[in-house]
Amino acid sequence: MTAGVPAAGADLVLRGRRFGPEHPVVMAVVNRTPDSFYAAARYDDDGADAAVARAEAEGADLVDLGGVRAGRGPEVTAAEEIARVVPLVERVRRRHPELLVSVDTWRSEVARAAADAGADLLNDTWAGHDPALAEVAAERGLGVVCSHTGGLPPRTDPFRVAYPLPEGVPADTDPRDGVLIDVLDTLRAAAARAVGLGVPPESVLVDPTHDFGKNTWHSLHLVRRTAALVELGHPVLVALSRKDFVGETLDLPPEQRLEGTLAATALAAWHGARVFRAHDVRATRRTVDMVASIRGDRPPSRATRGLL
Repeated sequence: MTAGVPAAGADLVLRGRRFGPEHPVVMAVVNRTPDSFYAAARYDDDGADAAVARAEAEGADLVDLGGVRAGRGPEVTAAEEIARVVPLVERVRRRHPELLVSVDTWRSEVARAAADAGADLLNDTWAGHDPALAEVAAERGLGVVCSHTGGLPPRTDPFRVAYPLPEGVPADTDPRDGVLIDVLDTLRAAAARAVGLGVPPESVLVDPTHDFGKNTWHSLHLVRRTAALVELGHPVLVALSRKDFVGETLDLPPEQRLEGTLAATALAAWHGARVFRAHDVRATRRTVDMVASIRGDRPPSRATRGLL
């Protein structure tokens, strides 16, 4: 480790491909939802196909396909979610064989259908609400994302959530670390269960899940303490893109949150996060590659200044 540089995060392995610190992983968001919080990310079938092609061209390693808005909205049945997502999984696998495919779902029946269609990763953003989802990942040889929602069920918003410090912590513990301790305990247990089921540790991602079950202060603190998440020993995924904590911090709508997102992304990357879920692929790719080079993990694409 270079002096003054935080420890690199764990390598990620999906479909036999290993990603180390020299190659930060950009996960492109492609939603088949008509009511995504970010209007620019709402795609019909043709739009989703074009978005996937554009994401690959701009440097995405992985696409995260979703069929249900994370927050409140009209009910979407499992059958409708499958109809929105699974044909897209099949097309991506056929048309973009080098692109890894993630499916953003909390339902095991959707996960199973996605696995049959060729998915590589199950992005469970609702913290094991359906325990069978991790079982699908183990049975089908897929990766899985373990998340933290503070106990909230799917598609609910936080309200006056609090994470007091548990009893027995050292007296000098930062009181803001209450949320970090809860996140670490939840992710540690979920990751251990996934590994116990048979998912390889390097294919178990941990996501602090900013905004979910958290207020803006909580999410800011978790960005600040990314290095503690890295110490769990699994690849860390951060989903920061245009989220409410960015918008509230800068008092900006989703359409104007890119700079704030990239600032948070750079900090998380510096502290060892491995996977970056993003709406803005090209900007994120350039940001995380630059951070990796500053850290000393990635050589410059060219370095001729002063040599020619």
